[in-house]
Amino acid sequence: MNANLVIIPTYNEIENAEKIIRAVFALPGGFHILIIDDGSPDGTAAAVKELQKEFKDRLFLIERSGKLGLGTAYLTGFKWALERGYAYICEMDADFSHDPNDLARLIGACEGGADLAVGSRYCNGVSVVNWPIGRILISYFASVYVRRMLGVRIFDSTAGFVCYSRKVLETIDLDAVQMKGYGFQIEMKYSAVKLGFKLAEVPVIFVNRKEGTSKMSGGIFGEAFWGVIKLRFRSIRPKA
Repeated sequence: MNANLVIIPTYNEIENAEKIIRAVFALPGGFHILIIDDGSPDGTAAAVKELQKEFKDRLFLIERSGKLGLGTAYLTGFKWALERGYAYICEMDADFSHDPNDLARLIGACEGGADLAVGSRYCNGVSVVNWPIGRILISYFASVYVRRMLGVRIFDSTAGFVCYSRKVLETIDLDAVQMKGYGFQIEMKYSAVKLGFKLAEVPVIFVNRKEGTSKMSGGIFGEAFWGVIKLRFRSIRPKA
């Protein structure tokens, strides 16, 4: 498989779905896209199906029955990608908070020797646009907390803009991943590092969404907080 895959989970992203799909397909490099929609009542999945007529064999859709969590969406996508032989598998939000033009930089970091590349908001100062200061502080200090609790040198452990090489996802026991919300991002990065993979952080500018509504909640932060404590005492083993 020569193409690289971009996995984009969606829930009520009708304002952004077509725009983000077209933006990725306008890039050089022959990307494929897998949309994983969690039963969006706003018609997101229907919009993607309409675009599939135009982007046959490049745009794929998995529909799920309800909001099953960001982590389970990506795990579903990872397994789908591995079955189809993609070399590089990227995570990206639908709302343009991640610049599609940075995909090439993440893949380039992996081609240059990293096993996974993180689009990092905090490895070069704070690179966040239009977020309330309170949310910036929560996000920034969450990564500080993770570094100190887990002893890993990752400046943006909660980042959701990531490129994995195939071998990382083949080695991590995806069925053993426990966190389902944004804590999933922490667990995946930590697992990769503990299994000996090289992680590179690529500085990016994160821009708060202009359309649609955020899916963040207090429960997401609570899961991440307690999940990190549990991670510290877990043994991370490769897939058998």
